[in-house]
Amino acid sequence: MAIGKDSVIIIAEAGVNHNGAGVDYVKFQTFKSENLVSPEASKADYQKLNEGESGSQLDMLKRLELSYADFEILKDYCAEKGVQFLSTGFDLESLDFLNNLGIPFFKVPSGEITHWQYLKKIAGYHLPIVLSTGMCEMDEIHEAIQLFENEGVPKSEITLLHCNTEYPTPFEDVNLLAMPAIGEAFGVEFGYSDHTPGISVSVAAVALGARVIEKHFTLDRNMPGPDHFASLEPTELKEMVKAIREVEKSLGQAEKKPSPSELKNRIPARKSLYAVYLVSRKT
Repeated sequence: MAIGKDSVIIIAEAGVNHNGAGVDYVKFQTFKSENLVSPEASKADYQKLNEGESGSQLDMLKRLELSYADFEILKDYCAEKGVQFLSTGFDLESLDFLNNLGIPFFKVPSGEITHWQYLKKIAGYHLPIVLSTGMCEMDEIHEAIQLFENEGVPKSEITLLHCNTEYPTPFEDVNLLAMPAIGEAFGVEFGYSDHTPGISVSVAAVALGARVIEKHFTLDRNMPGPDHFASLEPTELKEMVKAIREVEKSLGQAEKKPSPSELKNRIPARKSLYAVYLVSRKT
């Protein structure tokens, strides 16, 4: 089953913020910190900016790590609230856990697109795959898709998300026209994982044909943590969903013809012939 086949899928990325807007999925991040980074790994620049300079990447992740039992509770709570649970696994052990927990598809983060052992593991679950392409060259995307195909995953089960891995992403670096270009180049469904401020780029992506939109959200951008600053707050998320649904409804078909609502105006709005009978009067 392809992702976003009938309508645009909207993923609210709680990620490591974990702190109702009409979205389809709420997504978290599942990882065992020791399996993910070495004790010597430093924070990324945006993490230092939002979290402070002190401490290592491992220290930060240990504070943000949820237990497998936590995710079982979250999945049940999502079901209770009528939203689908999703999480990105960042290590092989966590992938197995999520597969056993039961998720509808696997989301591959941008940083794992060159991690072939990881990609082969995901391919083996025989579920649809959504693949973020932040920091990627075209040949790296090609190699990942080829790996999936070699492992038995057809292109019809793959969705590529255009993405820029900077938090927040400067508007001049978005390069949104690359999104439909990669979809056309690889013959797959496409979408956008949005790290820009606000909602405008996600809405524009839908107008350009995105079938999946992923956007970080938080209860409060001022909360401590690495991703809150580049996230939407609940009211903004609702506005984004509303705008996306309006644009989606407005796209129509690639055919120019009068709509039913305007046909009634064609006769009164257009010029028409009008016959005037003139009577000559002789004096």
